[in-house]
Amino acid sequence: MNSDRPSPEILGRLLGIIAARKALLAASLGCALIILPLNMAAQTLDFTPVVSVNDRVITQFEIDQRAAFLSILNAPGDLQARARDSLIEERLQIEAASAAGITITQDQIFAGIEEFAARANLDGQGLIDGLAEEGIAYETLRDFISAGVLWRETLRARFGARAQISEAEIDRALALGSSGDGAQIRLAELILPIEGNNVEELRAELLGIAEQVDGSTAAFAEAARTRSAAPTAVDGGALDWRPLSTLPQGLAAILVTLDIGDVTEPVPLGPGIGLFQVLGFEEAPYRYPSASAYDYATVLLTGADAAERAVQIAAQNDRCDDLYGTIPGQFERVSVPSGQVPADIAAVLSRLDPNESASTLRRNDGQDVLMVWLCNRTVELEEGAREEVRQALFSQRLESYASGYFEELRADAIIRTLD
Repeated sequence: MNSDRPSPEILGRLLGIIAARKALLAASLGCALIILPLNMAAQTLDFTPVVSVNDRVITQFEIDQRAAFLSILNAPGDLQARARDSLIEERLQIEAASAAGITITQDQIFAGIEEFAARANLDGQGLIDGLAEEGIAYETLRDFISAGVLWRETLRARFGARAQISEAEIDRALALGSSGDGAQIRLAELILPIEGNNVEELRAELLGIAEQVDGSTAAFAEAARTRSAAPTAVDGGALDWRPLSTLPQGLAAILVTLDIGDVTEPVPLGPGIGLFQVLGFEEAPYRYPSASAYDYATVLLTGADAAERAVQIAAQNDRCDDLYGTIPGQFERVSVPSGQVPADIAAVLSRLDPNESASTLRRNDGQDVLMVWLCNRTVELEEGAREEVRQALFSQRLESYASGYFEELRADAIIRTLD
């Protein structure tokens, strides 16, 4: 979805357009944003209805305008076909917004234009002026931006609560992201090659496969053997262990939130598009970011059955706070700066997730077991870093919901080519 939303690199081409028309910028300051293209009169305007999307008509003029817009953005492939497909997609998104009662204001549209233009270090008015000189109406840009804003607001309203990111997920992402080459991951892949303009068909096929095999490594391996074009197909798509840091940042951000057996959404891979399944995380060498303070509990167990009792206590308590109800008065809980934590306990805490325990430490010449529970840790981060991680994970999760929702909209839609 949104395959025609250009990257900053593609948008950079617009700088050349604007640079050639600097004289227009000064004159445009303070003017209304609705500007007619200066060479529109030279064009042949064809308003023939071409496609109907649930009785919402797309005209040839809209397709021609969008194709011209994509041409300026240096989009590849059959631009008329891409324009038609993107307009169909946007009609469905707008209809979904309308059904949900989502509306946007002119200020939101203008803000969206400014945000879009800023990717190429432009302002909104400069972008509008440059496009107008190329014969592209303001309405074309406005509709493109409006559809994106409406869809974003619709997704937030529909899935925002489900897409919220927990503190534990942020902790895990920070841990994996900070562990460098020590963090290892093992994946299986299923890759399909892109041939011509079949990206959406491949994406739909992969979404179906992902739904069928999610959670089952055996099912994924069989699908990879029969469908994958990658050399790993003979091995069921299985890849060797590799450092998490060697993966593309976007893919790594997806994978750190998944459990063993989970399958990603379709991932663009240049000449192909694929799915990845998590086969394993090698977590033993992981270290969390430097902790400035620890909140932890210890339970000292004596006697010949100490190790057995440690296992029972760990099974009876899901959270550190549960100890107050199960073994009151039999544990010690402390919250101290990291520098005040005994070295052996600190080494154990560095490997634990919040509310996890370990019973590897011994006391009294190895006769007693010292259980250690991590209740919480305070992590030293750059200002705003934690919120950036939250937003990145939230956007990724929202996109995964969006993909399935859009496929439902498209499957239920009545799309007709008009004579």
